[in-house]
Amino acid sequence: MKDGTGVRPGGTVVKVPVAPGVRLGGVSFVWRPWTAGVTVLLAAAAFLVFCLSIGVGDFPIGLPRVLATIVGRGEQVDEFVILDLRMPRALAGLVVGIALGVSGALTQSIARNPLASPDVLGITSGAGAVAVFLVTASGGAATAVVDSVGLSAAALAGGLGTGLLVYFLAWRRGVDGLRLILIGISVTAVMQAVTTWLLVTADIRDVARAQAWLVGSLDNRSWDEVRVALWCTLVLLAVVSCAAFQFKPMHFGDEIAAGLGVRYAAVRAVLLLCAVLLAGVAVSAAGPVPFVALVAPQVAMRLARCPTPPLVASGMVGALLLTGSDLVARTALPVSLPVGVVTAAIGGPFLVYLLVRANRR
Repeated sequence: MKDGTGVRPGGTVVKVPVAPGVRLGGVSFVWRPWTAGVTVLLAAAAFLVFCLSIGVGDFPIGLPRVLATIVGRGEQVDEFVILDLRMPRALAGLVVGIALGVSGALTQSIARNPLASPDVLGITSGAGAVAVFLVTASGGAATAVVDSVGLSAAALAGGLGTGLLVYFLAWRRGVDGLRLILIGISVTAVMQAVTTWLLVTADIRDVARAQAWLVGSLDNRSWDEVRVALWCTLVLLAVVSCAAFQFKPMHFGDEIAAGLGVRYAAVRAVLLLCAVLLAGVAVSAAGPVPFVALVAPQVAMRLARCPTPPLVASGMVGALLLTGSDLVARTALPVSLPVGVVTAAIGGPFLVYLLVRANRR
């Protein structure tokens, strides 16, 4: 750590520790050892829970055998059970958790509010409303859409459309964080009312199918669904990483960012679009899993000791939270429950904590 100089309110000049800078080619960034170490530990913990989740089931498999199978040295029966039966579910938990964690970190940073998340901004509610409509609507048109496009793609389109609607309604020569949250809450209420009306008026068999999807679950994931979610998430994360360097100065305010040459309106729009798409991909792969995008950035920010939600650490916390919740839902409870039930039990008290903390401020 190097020392800079600063001035206290009384006029006293003091030394201020400054994080060292690192330059790789044409890219420079600040090196924070604590944040990097916490991120590595979170990634290791997420991978450990991922392997433990693979080994749990009617045919238990120990951790050494799981690791041997992952690196290609497992027995044939282990390869079948792990790679064909259990890997899609566990990998979906990692991908969806990372997507929700990064999406929540982006929305909270853009809105500058810890309560901002895809759940609050109506993205997951919009995706759920479109999916429920296709599941419960009777007639050849809806059935043809589900068969040709798929429920996941329809949910992704619904989340994207709702996110764009919230953004355009919140736009008044820029996007204010409080206005974005208020409009998001309003749109969420409307989408939830539409979903409730669809469930009340639908056939009971369609309602059961829709309710199972609305809770948020990793059951019966296929490799096709996981591959689509994985590649979409990787592409969006690449876009986010390219725009993240332009995004850092915006934490000091739009005026300072403009003075540093940042086109803050365009950068904010691109990152918010990426956040909406990441949330839509997560919902399309696992349903509207609640509270992961809200909790993960705040936990990562506190663990990494950062003033704003760190993107990579938030993704790792999201992956750890979702895979861990899925493991708890399958093993620690008397009956196997959808993962959304466990994340809601964790996220509900945490939301109350954030509200109480904001009220005290």
